Amino acid sequence: MINGSIDLRSDTVTVPTQEMRQAMLTAPVGDDVYGDDTTAKALEQLAADMMGKEAGLFMPSGVMSNQIALFTHVQRGQEVILPDNCHIVVHEAGAAAIIAGAQLRTVQNRNGEMPLDVVAHYIRKDPNDIHQPTTGLITYENADSDGQVRSLTYMQNIKSLAEQYNIPIHLDGARIFNAATVLGVDVKELAQYADSISICLSKGLCAPVGSILVGSREFIAQARRKRKIIGGGMRQIGVLAAAGMIALKEMTKRLYEDHENAAYMAEQLSSVKGLEVYRDRQQINMVFFKLKDYPLSSAELVAYMAENNVIINGEDNGMMRFVTHKYVSKDEIDTVVALMKKRA
Repeated sequence: MINGSIDLRSDTVTVPTQEMRQAMLTAPVGDDVYGDDTTAKALEQLAADMMGKEAGLFMPSGVMSNQIALFTHVQRGQEVILPDNCHIVVHEAGAAAIIAGAQLRTVQNRNGEMPLDVVAHYIRKDPNDIHQPTTGLITYENADSDGQVRSLTYMQNIKSLAEQYNIPIHLDGARIFNAATVLGVDVKELAQYADSISICLSKGLCAPVGSILVGSREFIAQARRKRKIIGGGMRQIGVLAAAGMIALKEMTKRLYEDHENAAYMAEQLSSVKGLEVYRDRQQINMVFFKLKDYPLSSAELVAYMAENNVIINGEDNGMMRFVTHKYVSKDEIDTVVALMKKRA
């Protein structure tokens, strides 16, 4: 539980562990704009090393991390190819147009993946055609907020296609450790197919705030300047980075527990009358379902659960989503399922 409630809205609601709080209290800090924060630098290098990249850069949020990546990779007016339902398109407030001045060319995904033939068709082949924008970047998520994991073969194929036209790839890896857990591989196996990667420290990893952007030294040097431009230069961020160190070293190792709990939740919810549970979509720590013949509306269910100290989001495009994390146990899942059966 978190603050006395079972919170199933997202894995972003996780709070720092006691070990993190102690580390934050005692962390060596310095002015990061001057390059003096040793804890921040240690975190950035740890993230880079884990991904097999040269350098990293601490960001206050995943949105900033993604947008700085676009701002660094893409020249104004260039085009970015990406899935139509990805975070950059749906949940980042049109920032790509405002910050990077990029044009987004969205691809309808199939089971979470962009069809390779469509991506190939959308790449602008003639950089000398003055009528067209040029393709500056390809980006996608792994895993995504719909709970889908991209296969290694898919990532390899996208990378091979991009290399034919010298186009960089940015991976929104907010939940990349979840993807690696599902695929049963070291996270470097995924990271090798992207030029830059955004890693979220607060989605299921319990850090209070922060993301890390990793890539080549040259790319990160440019990204650091871009971060400064949009007000991301920070001071004694070692207080936050200390929690991020534990998030990467320790919390990534327990994500399989969240996946197992989500599978258990999907199974239990399937026994609730009136729900249509999408068990085939349950790959990571998310469970999706519809209120097909359930007697309560989405808004009524949110209110009913809140009365019983369970916090959930309402439906999004007709779909409900419950998310497991460190602070959701099997006993609490049983409590949630019992509450839903009570009103079924």
